[in-house]
Amino acid sequence: MEDDKEIFSDMIVNGTITPDEEMYSRSCLIETIPDPCAIVIIGASGDLTSRKILPALFNLYLCGAMSDPFIIVGCGRTVLTDQEFRIKMKEAVSSKEFFNLSRWDSFSSNLKYMQIEYDDLSSFMSVADFLKNPSEGNTVKWNYIFYFAIPPSLYKSAAQMLGRAGLALEAGNWSRIVVEKPFGRDLDTAIDLDRTLHEYFKEPQIFRIDHYLAKETVQNILMFRFANSIFEPLWDRRYIDHISIIAGESLGVEHRAGYYEQAGVLRDMFQNHMMQLLAMTAMEPPSLFQADRILDEKAKVYRALRPFPIDNLEKYIVLGQYSRGLINGKEVHAYREEPRVDPQSLTPTFAMMKIFLDNWRWQGVPFFLTSGKRLAKKSTEITIQFKEVPHSMFRRIIGDGISANRLKLGISPEEKVTLTFQTKTPGTEVCLRSVTMDFHYRQGYKGPFLEAYEKVLLDCMLGDHMLFWRQDGVELCWSFLTPIINKCETCNNRLEMLKPYNAGTWGPNSALQKEIGFDGRYDMI
Repeated sequence: MEDDKEIFSDMIVNGTITPDEEMYSRSCLIETIPDPCAIVIIGASGDLTSRKILPALFNLYLCGAMSDPFIIVGCGRTVLTDQEFRIKMKEAVSSKEFFNLSRWDSFSSNLKYMQIEYDDLSSFMSVADFLKNPSEGNTVKWNYIFYFAIPPSLYKSAAQMLGRAGLALEAGNWSRIVVEKPFGRDLDTAIDLDRTLHEYFKEPQIFRIDHYLAKETVQNILMFRFANSIFEPLWDRRYIDHISIIAGESLGVEHRAGYYEQAGVLRDMFQNHMMQLLAMTAMEPPSLFQADRILDEKAKVYRALRPFPIDNLEKYIVLGQYSRGLINGKEVHAYREEPRVDPQSLTPTFAMMKIFLDNWRWQGVPFFLTSGKRLAKKSTEITIQFKEVPHSMFRRIIGDGISANRLKLGISPEEKVTLTFQTKTPGTEVCLRSVTMDFHYRQGYKGPFLEAYEKVLLDCMLGDHMLFWRQDGVELCWSFLTPIINKCETCNNRLEMLKPYNAGTWGPNSALQKEIGFDGRYDMI
């Protein structure tokens, strides 16, 4: 924590934070320092490690949140020396402009690299020997985190090799594995993956990561709902007309074309991120703010999903694929023109789905879930559209058209809450106008932030499952989505269902979206 104190002390000297704010900020940023930990990154020579994992670990170190001592062991197929691995990671961290590299050398002294093959037991035995036999002068008995930064097709093999090497056993220490989504590609493969992981690892040892859950503004949904008495009484079918959840990207498939061709938008976004945002928006209040209680309430939401009418898809889902268009004034390729994409591909890059929850709170309220690539802008946002006033006393003066109230929870990149309501326009005439109250999430906070990957890595070290998937939730979501995906991929009119949309727009034209009952406008986001 000494390093953490130095960071905050600098902020006090510079006048950016007061002593009182320093105490409050530090206590909110880091509650507990983890036990001595060896973080083993399986697939450390890949893109995920350099883009996300290593910068996140370095920032945790700068914030004083890493255990003392710690070691980071990179494992991959590429042949690298320790020094070459450190140089490569420094280049990755240097690309992040906000990092202070003056402490890189002290951090990087804890980095080691080992070349392995993912299906070779002897490789994993070498890792086990290194972890279990401390070097001269180092008598630490490590706890283990094994982060799978590898393609999902290798999860089963890597988990089995770790187990056979004795690295899943907990004998006076703890051992945990971290797997990234997707957790399978349908219900059967998700169950099969889980069965393999449980051959050697128990459920408390398994952390199924979804970085969306670690976004501060996603966590803030629960605080907004359950720590403020003015909103929760309105949060049901009596006052809400519909809810729209969008996770839009302006990027195309980039380097993920090989994966995306096999997945499509439904597997890539809906089984995980969209279902998590739905659960956070629709769940009942848990009795305590504890991981199991919250995961129980999320599972109740998934159990309440109304079976999708797969024989009447056109009334409940819109699928699209981006064609050429303009992003920030620059022309971009169509999806079928992207490298490693089939020129005749029928893979959807956009989906809007209308779903219902069959429970007391939400009966009859449609939820519109939307995600897509090459949309007008990057935006993740939840819109709660309230019902119109039941009776207008102003109808003889201004007519019947009074815009309903709207609450927006901005998740990314705009982290804010906005409430739109009606007020009188100044003047002698009776005219109404919509005005908006804004709250920006970082407003009034001057301390450092932990980004999504930093938060999930810290929670892995602390053993906190609150921001991770539990297997029952995974299976419930796949149970809902698998029939939809199968129908979309095998129906006779698959080509007709896949509507083109120009890159830089909000997806297939609004008339198609209105066919499933959506009358909002994403261009107002």
